[in-house]
Amino acid sequence: MLKILDRYIIKTFFGPFFFIFSVLFFIFIVNIIWVQLGQFMGKGLSYWQILKLLFYLGVSVISMVLPLTILLASIMSFGEFGERYELAAMKAAGISLTRVMVPLLGVTALLSIMLFFFSNNIIPDFQRKAKNMLFNIAQTKPALNFTPGQFIDQIPGYMVKFDKIQGENGENIEGVFIHRKASTFENQQSIVAEKGKFIPAANKNYLKLVLYNGYVFEDNFAGKGEAVRLKQPDQAIKFDTLVSHFDISEIINKAIEEEQITDDYRFQTFNQLNKTIDLNKKDNDKFFTTITGDVLNQTNSVVTYMDKNNKSKAPVKQQLKLDTVKVNKRMEIIYNAYNRLENLKSTLDGKTNDFKPNVKYFSKIVIYQQRILSYSFTCIIFFLIGASLGSIIRKGGMGLPVIIAIVIFIIFYVINVGMENLAWAGTLNPYLAAWLPNIILFPFGVIMTYKALTDSQLFDAEKYKALLKPITKRFSKNKEHKRYQ
Repeated sequence: MLKILDRYIIKTFFGPFFFIFSVLFFIFIVNIIWVQLGQFMGKGLSYWQILKLLFYLGVSVISMVLPLTILLASIMSFGEFGERYELAAMKAAGISLTRVMVPLLGVTALLSIMLFFFSNNIIPDFQRKAKNMLFNIAQTKPALNFTPGQFIDQIPGYMVKFDKIQGENGENIEGVFIHRKASTFENQQSIVAEKGKFIPAANKNYLKLVLYNGYVFEDNFAGKGEAVRLKQPDQAIKFDTLVSHFDISEIINKAIEEEQITDDYRFQTFNQLNKTIDLNKKDNDKFFTTITGDVLNQTNSVVTYMDKNNKSKAPVKQQLKLDTVKVNKRMEIIYNAYNRLENLKSTLDGKTNDFKPNVKYFSKIVIYQQRILSYSFTCIIFFLIGASLGSIIRKGGMGLPVIIAIVIFIIFYVINVGMENLAWAGTLNPYLAAWLPNIILFPFGVIMTYKALTDSQLFDAEKYKALLKPITKRFSKNKEHKRYQ
């Protein structure tokens, strides 16, 4: 009997689970597309390459999607049990809420373990592929997509403009202007032609362009002085037909998935990150020791300077002229010491700013490592919260449960980001920052579970009205009194 009940509970849970997971995954992917859209435009990427990149990026969001899915699915499942009076029937049959939660708690624990191994072994590999692909796309020059009447620098080493582009494949052009980007020691060259035509080249790495009725303007004074250039005009060559080849191999042969970045901490597993953290900690200790030594040396020089001048003070004689000299000397010493202290303060502030990036990078590594583990515990905490709230509100569907789940997730996300920023600033231990959202929400999950087990009327409006009745009654009496005056 209980096995049948367990299967029914698990089946009811996985119904909304897969639907919610698909919706949330799609929402996160759309957010990624919105953020990364500018890098896709004009790069000549195929649909397959774009889909592959989105898949690589999407895998990494599963660690955030899964806890939210468990939260929402558990609220909906237990809300439906309560709405259909199934929980009441189970309790009447002697089955406690704890026993009802046990099979789904086991499923959640299994999902948490799977999430840990997924985050530890699979996500780093896809992170490496996604980061390298994004880097290569960013380095790739835009694909050849000419716009009439605009200067385009898509051909490597050239600036071109076509007044008109015609033909089925845009092969016929009119009003051609081509300028070669030359360095200081190369001849400047510009080509102006009445019309032209793109023709397929024998070598696909080259773009073949045949131009008609135009001029080639070129100077032969590269690297020479301005006086020599002013004495002779630029060379102009008229042509009827000119065939030009442009090297576009940089665009065509760009390896989008070539792995050029291999040392990012996000490409490492939990154990590998331990070594990275130890190495980074040693580097920070060396850097901090160097900074401390510089500051101490400058501090000692200030103290030595002040002590030296204090020791050199001679007994003041009772003569007005000597007294005046000593005061000026003393003021000069104080002024110089003040300047040295100000320089020391500026140096200390500068060294502190130099050390901040090291602290931020170290915190990022630690938080990333700890979240591989902490997000797995978040799944269990979210299940406790979701199952308890679902059994209390006794409402299924996509209405109130969704609102409650979103509110809880927003609270979790705000705490997560806030603690992360504090850790980056060096004001909070990064290990504590990674676990603090769980530490804060776990007592809430325990309290909600206790309330659910004791059949608490947490969302019963009549209960709160009864608590506020002494206050509302006092105001209502005053209103009734005024009516009959």
